Amino acid sequence: MLPAWIVGVIAVAFIGFGYGAPSDNGASGSDSGSGKAQTLIEKHFPERQGDTLTLAIRTDSGIDGPAARAKIEKALTELTDSPVTGPVVSPYQDRDLVTKDRRIARTTVPLTDEDAKKTDIEPLLEAVERASGQGVTLALDGQKVQEAETPAQGGAEGVGLLAAAVILFIAFGSLVAMGLPILTAVLAIVAGMALLKLVGHVVPSPDFTSLVAVLIGLGVGIDYALFIVTRYREGLESGADPENATVNAVATAGRAVLFAGTTVVVALLGLMVMGQQMMTGVAIGASVAVLVTMLAAVSLLPALLGFTGRRINSLRLPRRSSRRRSQKALSRERRRPAERWAAAVQRKPVVSAVLATVGLLVLAAPTLSMRFSLPDASVQPHDRSSYTAYRILSEGFGPGYAAPLVFAAETGSGPSDLGPVIAAVAEADGVAHVSPPLTSEDGHAVTFMAFPETNAQAEATVELVHRLRDDVVPAAGGENVHIGGPNASSIDFADDIGANLPLMITIVILMSLVLVVALVRSVTIALQAAVLNLLSIGAAYGVLVAIVQWGWLGSALGFTTDMPITTWVPLMMFPLLFGLSMDYEVFLISRIREEYERTGDTRRAVARGLARTAKVITAAAAIMIAVFVTPLLGPDVAAKQMGLGMAVAVLIDATVVRLVLVPAVMELCGKANWWMPRRPAAKAAAPPVPAAARKDARV
Repeated sequence: MLPAWIVGVIAVAFIGFGYGAPSDNGASGSDSGSGKAQTLIEKHFPERQGDTLTLAIRTDSGIDGPAARAKIEKALTELTDSPVTGPVVSPYQDRDLVTKDRRIARTTVPLTDEDAKKTDIEPLLEAVERASGQGVTLALDGQKVQEAETPAQGGAEGVGLLAAAVILFIAFGSLVAMGLPILTAVLAIVAGMALLKLVGHVVPSPDFTSLVAVLIGLGVGIDYALFIVTRYREGLESGADPENATVNAVATAGRAVLFAGTTVVVALLGLMVMGQQMMTGVAIGASVAVLVTMLAAVSLLPALLGFTGRRINSLRLPRRSSRRRSQKALSRERRRPAERWAAAVQRKPVVSAVLATVGLLVLAAPTLSMRFSLPDASVQPHDRSSYTAYRILSEGFGPGYAAPLVFAAETGSGPSDLGPVIAAVAEADGVAHVSPPLTSEDGHAVTFMAFPETNAQAEATVELVHRLRDDVVPAAGGENVHIGGPNASSIDFADDIGANLPLMITIVILMSLVLVVALVRSVTIALQAAVLNLLSIGAAYGVLVAIVQWGWLGSALGFTTDMPITTWVPLMMFPLLFGLSMDYEVFLISRIREEYERTGDTRRAVARGLARTAKVITAAAAIMIAVFVTPLLGPDVAAKQMGLGMAVAVLIDATVVRLVLVPAVMELCGKANWWMPRRPAAKAAAPPVPAAARKDARV
């Protein structure tokens, strides 16, 4: 099995990374207003297709001074002469491109190559940087510029992997035991990422799918292997030989891994109900990564265990001889704090449950003010050209210049058909300026732009788009006029997500409940898990809003300014966190169920189950947190939000939920915890089997 895995990973990596599909960041659908506007523009204005950059110019004494003009014209020449750009209109030739005081100017730089890469854009950035100085500042903005200025994530994942290794070493006390989960996860991630690239030929996915797949694959890959290795070592300590210990580990922890991994996959596939190509691509791509890590845990890892045998405890941490004790005594001592904690919670279950629930609801409260948007130049680090361009254009032409609304409509006789609409839009509150209409060459369509008074991240801009669509344009007879452009597309995407989010949440919860009921054979516990998971996810959302949107501690965590939550971040967080929370629930409840079947005492089963899993779940959560916080070390704003939200959720889930709410709620439910509807013809359940009779099945 081990050679087959190694050869398979190498083969898949060669094919996937060599011949995989490129990413596709398409977000809006054809049924949205922005989608219909884009369709009209593509049909009637083919010459206006393609990406563009915006050159922003600011001078201390005006653009007409000899020294300033020489710098500006030299930069314009270099931009025009680039192999990836078209002709650039000089602001000296168009008065509309210059402010009245002649201090600030702008122009558009068309890109002739739609596939322009970072290496094509960097010379353009260097050209404007060389032209800046001595009272003249030039800067470029545009999607391609922002992509070129955003450094690669770098070694952030490596930091998370190193932290995970340290946590595993502390938990296991052995380099060999530490290395097996790491090796299993890394091989699975390589194979999963390669398969993700290949699947992209059938189902395109956005570029952030790789980030999501690496984070979730690395986290669950290490955790799944951790659970199985822990059971294997317990089997060896109880006297089993390596072969039987492996079999028992796979039969117990491995079975839980299959259920847990399936839950994560099912939760991810729930994204497909959003009806968005982008979300469908992420769902399938990330699911592939999780499936590979799950299969690696139950097939590759047992092969590694068979190869390692009893040497799994080799290269241990040095211990003082005075502290040597039997494994049984040491294990019993380590369980005492968790058992004492569980007993304390069970003595005051109502108080514990109420305090924990109120605390989570307080943390979740900011979620009610959550706003969605996609990052633009205004939220980039302040040392980047794109942010400088945004500031210059905002100062000279208004903050809404970078968030134009593109109006498009099919007409019969040209601009005159849209005269009332154009006038109504120009007079609408919140509109700073409206450009002259442009008729297509075939004479069947007209387009014009309106510039808001506020930027794309402002809530007032979102309200303006809705007001124009719902009231202003229809009242002026523009029922067939569609509003598009990047700003409107982002708003449509957020609206679509908000409309379909309840359906996705419902489907994810129902499908996950079915899986949990099948594993733990209890409807009550499955419902408990769903409610508690919703509480922890809501609290994580609230913390994310407070830090990113409200700015609490935002600068300390690498967020340059207050900003709305990136549209896809909470959408991705929910299925991932719901699936991961179910993972911990599965592993904890599986142990509690074993104890209950052995003793028939719910209170004792909860205390012992919590004690026996406390160490491994704590280690698993610590690994998850270490992996999820690594994007905070990188440059991508959306990735930072994703990592922060996931880390906070896992922290809450592993502490407040697992250590307080689970024992408190199970204590309150008592025997009702194990309620399961029975078929009419089913025989009565047999009483719990005594421990002695079950000894041969225990690990």
